[in-house]
Amino acid sequence: MPLLSTLARLEAVRAGHARPLATVRHRHLGAEPLVLVPLTTAGEAGAPLGAMLGTDRHEPRILVIPQPRDRDLRWEFLGELARLLMPHIESYADAVEPAERTETDPETGRKTKVEAELCVDAPQIVVPSRAGIEYVRLLGRSMRFRRTAEEDPENPYPAPSQVPLLGRWFTHLAERSRVPGSSMLLAATDLLSRHWATGQSNLEDQHLGSLLAWISPPEGVTGAEWALRMELGRDQDGQLLCPPAGPATDPAFDNRLLAPAIAKFDAARASGGPRDGDAVRLAERAVRKLVVSQMENTWWQTWEAIDLLRTLPPGERTEERWTRDRWSFTGHRDRVRAGEPPQPRRDDAVTAAQKLATRETEQVRLDAQEALDDPLVMAGRRFAGEAFAGEVTEVAMEWSEGKRPRPRPLLTVATEDRPQLADEGGGKVFRSLDGRQQAFEFVRREEDGQLVLRVLDKMGAGREPVAGSVPEKGDRVCWTLFEHDARGGPKLPDPENTPWTHGGPPGSATAPALDAVTDEDLL
Repeated sequence: MPLLSTLARLEAVRAGHARPLATVRHRHLGAEPLVLVPLTTAGEAGAPLGAMLGTDRHEPRILVIPQPRDRDLRWEFLGELARLLMPHIESYADAVEPAERTETDPETGRKTKVEAELCVDAPQIVVPSRAGIEYVRLLGRSMRFRRTAEEDPENPYPAPSQVPLLGRWFTHLAERSRVPGSSMLLAATDLLSRHWATGQSNLEDQHLGSLLAWISPPEGVTGAEWALRMELGRDQDGQLLCPPAGPATDPAFDNRLLAPAIAKFDAARASGGPRDGDAVRLAERAVRKLVVSQMENTWWQTWEAIDLLRTLPPGERTEERWTRDRWSFTGHRDRVRAGEPPQPRRDDAVTAAQKLATRETEQVRLDAQEALDDPLVMAGRRFAGEAFAGEVTEVAMEWSEGKRPRPRPLLTVATEDRPQLADEGGGKVFRSLDGRQQAFEFVRREEDGQLVLRVLDKMGAGREPVAGSVPEKGDRVCWTLFEHDARGGPKLPDPENTPWTHGGPPGSATAPALDAVTDEDLL
């Protein structure tokens, strides 16, 4: 944990409420995010119990399964979920704008820019906690391999036509959520804990009610006291005052309320009366009321988290990361429309390595961009010796040697920071100049502690530097020891050229067999 985050947590304990970790919002928030509060049966992976979703906090759509162990009712639930979500996702697919995309020639390795379509916007789904993201991934894996009546006319239990399509989108959103800085599928707890430090552990921060209690406790109550009530407070019947919709339910709720209500529903259906009889409807209504009581508190808390985040101005480079999300959305839209098969259960070696390399690259880029956007984050990098700020005390003009001398000014900088630079000189430092990275060479450290830097680029092609490209005496500038954009990793072979040490080409005799179907794959 960074030193400033640790200090902020200690300060939160002393102050009795959360402390800010950022001065700007480091994640994109769309104009109409869709909030999804899923609920699952405790102890049975992939058995949905209910869901509350929508883009209007005052008019949520509510889905409930009165008997989660009934597979027919499960698929009715998922079919209705797909019917509600797919129009929302597809509403972003047709509005496009022209854009340039960089492609690499597979033979020469040369990169060229080509014209392409880019979706103007992309869907954004917000779930209460990180466990909700994992549940979306699980639903996607369970749904995307289902066969519809059009695909398999002889299937005795075909899935509704949009169920496998929603499964593919859920899988894509869950995979994209693992890319640092992505904002297509977000957890409210992760959003809040990125921008505020509480006096509790990271694990406790995954309880949305507890996290909000630290950020905005009532008057006269500390964050710790209110968080304890949000986590453990129970009524006279032993039920939680603030059910977290985990997405698993509380055991006391399951044993004392939910199980008897489901048993009454089963008894009403087994009585021999018609399915839509009064007894069945009453029993179903009772289960629905109980399930909604477990979701509605979290529903309002998720919207409260979104409102808190909107109080922060967006970071300058937030939209750049959202543009990469839009490219991701556009690419998956194209794959779906081209009729490509669903994502495999297991990635081949090259695809897995590419995903890992992408996540590592994006993490480096995100760390740099957050520091450049936010002086509070940059302060943490300065504490760690990865950046320094100082005042330019002297500027000496020098030129490079050769037939066409280039300007190479020397700057003397006074700083109180302690950057991790060698005393004898060497290495590069960087600053942001009109959104571009400008490189400097660290020359030496003077006896009085001042640093001497040489400007290396972004000064134009002439003999004299372009105005504004060289800091002037008296300017206060922040330099970083890290580059402002991540470098790409090594080129990986095509899947068909995967070496045998990594499983061989897909479909070859040495390639590993696909993993067997597990209970996760079928609801």
